[in-house]
Amino acid sequence: MARFEILDQQLATMGGEAEADTFCEMGLMYAAGRDCPLDFVAAHKWLNIAAIKGSQRAAELRADLALSMSKTDLAEALRSAREWMTMH
Repeated sequence: MARFEILDQQLATMGGEAEADTFCEMGLMYAAGRDCPLDFVAAHKWLNIAAIKGSQRAAELRADLALSMSKTDLAEALRSAREWMTMH
């Protein structure tokens, strides 16, 4: 699974209109457990990055997901997104 995530990240960081959509799809993948383990922390992280990149849909999905997460998990997701944004 990590191999696909890396490929998706590489494609998304190339820029263009599809950038936010790629991150949003990654978030949905983790939120649904599609081809990967269900992981709300990772889902929130990627939806957050997509929202920062301009995806309104990702912002709405992120807000819905946050309602079902613990404060600890939410803090971890926010920290992970911040770290990723700092590095990329």
